[in-house]
Amino acid sequence: MNTMTLWHITGWEFAALAFAALLVGFSKTAVSGANTVSLAVFAAVLPARASTGVLLPILIAGDLLAVATYRRHAHWPTLWRLFPAVAAGVVVGTVFLLWADDAVVRTSIGAILLLMAAVTVWRRRTADQEEEPDSVTTRSGRLKARSYGVLGGFTTMVANAGGPVMSMYLLSAGFRKLGFLGTSAFFFLIVNVSKLPFSAGLGLIDGRSLLLDLALVAFVVPGALFGKWAVHRINQRLFEQLVIAATVVGGLQLLLR
Repeated sequence: MNTMTLWHITGWEFAALAFAALLVGFSKTAVSGANTVSLAVFAAVLPARASTGVLLPILIAGDLLAVATYRRHAHWPTLWRLFPAVAAGVVVGTVFLLWADDAVVRTSIGAILLLMAAVTVWRRRTADQEEEPDSVTTRSGRLKARSYGVLGGFTTMVANAGGPVMSMYLLSAGFRKLGFLGTSAFFFLIVNVSKLPFSAGLGLIDGRSLLLDLALVAFVVPGALFGKWAVHRINQRLFEQLVIAATVVGGLQLLLR
């Protein structure tokens, strides 16, 4: 069956979705948070709630490629401290989706992303020195991990927009480029796979959405390969600036839609 006919989308709209899928691959292996643009494209072409169900398997495909690329650089103590809080955030996000309309979801997520970006910029300008990743073992580090974890779980459940929140956490914790990418790769693979039953239960994933995913997932691969090539040519300072900029753009587009 022709997926474009099934979803009543034009050739140009399919091209936009294909570009967004390519950008997912790039964001997973290069600039985390850039896929907020993909979120906006999917929500513009498809019905807003349905778009999250179509996008989720494409994100998982990108996560698999990122794990294959950066698996040796993950910082597991950080991941184990984040997962309980993220699970709580996913549950809260599921309940939120049962009653919130698209406008409320967009406004809430946009405000959270901009707040996280502002806090991260402020912390990095006022800190005497960057924290090391093992700072999650301190009391303040654990509190920060829980706070960001709940927000990350909430935003990833309601709008597949957890990437920028977790990017802000990893930057604020002092992760360098490869550690950042390796840790976020495993984090989002595990979290996104765990979201599948919730999304299916809400009716966001069905045979129709998976058929469109089959047509789009091939575009994730070249994006991931380009990201792998590009990340070694981006210095640490530029990498951090691009991540923060992608977060701000994502937050603004959600607030202004």
